[in-house]
Amino acid sequence: MAILVQYRDETFDAVPNKVLDDLIAADKIIAFRRSSGWAEIGRDPIRGQGTSREYEGPERRIAPAVIFAF
Repeated sequence: MAILVQYRDETFDAVPNKVLDDLIAADKIIAFRRSSGWAEIGRDPIRGQGTSREYEGPERRIAPAVIFAF
């Protein structure tokens, strides 16, 4: 799937989805088009930037031990 991007020289291009993260990391684009509208780098939240991907809360995937009282 191609994503519309705007480069620093204000030109536009459609790039493959897998290239988007590399363009953001290389600081080559200033914005890209989402389904909800344009996302500006540095202004709008971008996945994988600014937040830890590690969950820091309690573990909830393991079922707690169940104790039956008879």
